[in-house]
Amino acid sequence: MVARAGRLAFSGSERARPFVNLRSMTIEVVDYDDAWPRNADAACVELRDSLPGLFTEIEHIGSTSVPGLVAKPIIDLMAAAEDLAQVAAQDATLRLIGYQRHDTGMPGRLFYRRDENGRRAYHLHVVPATTWATRNELLLRDYLRANPADAQRYGALKRELAVRHEASADYTRAKTDLIQELIDRARAARGLLAVPVWEE
Repeated sequence: MVARAGRLAFSGSERARPFVNLRSMTIEVVDYDDAWPRNADAACVELRDSLPGLFTEIEHIGSTSVPGLVAKPIIDLMAAAEDLAQVAAQDATLRLIGYQRHDTGMPGRLFYRRDENGRRAYHLHVVPATTWATRNELLLRDYLRANPADAQRYGALKRELAVRHEASADYTRAKTDLIQELIDRARAARGLLAVPVWEE
């Protein structure tokens, strides 16, 4: 494995398995579950205990992190690390606690998936520590927590799109305009320049 200009290059047996085909996933949007933050906290503790000192930050992100918001019942976690190559080198340890790395094609990020009882349960996104403070995922979470009317708008759109679209990629694409609007507001409130919603 070689790190090149902020990107990780993998060869042979080091390469992660291909990323899951998003078009094959069934879209399930459910009411908010009070267990989500507890489960996320437990997962964060497990990651820190299993890989002490590797992550500088680990937090619950995504719709399951916003109280009252409907969501796909998959807990998203985001972690920061000083060196993504060091995280990738710990894939065996992450597999022991259920996390399998998948190639998303996005540079500057590692993505892991954890299934439980045959269902997707967790996503773990690992990003460089230098980008942590301005990650769109964190800014959107905090904005939605502080702006319940916009969270309600987002939830209503998610329910509508889950019915309308059978393919997860189409569902995600259809949310982009509203997500971009909300992230633009979140970034502006912090004096940050607008950037495309689907950052690296």
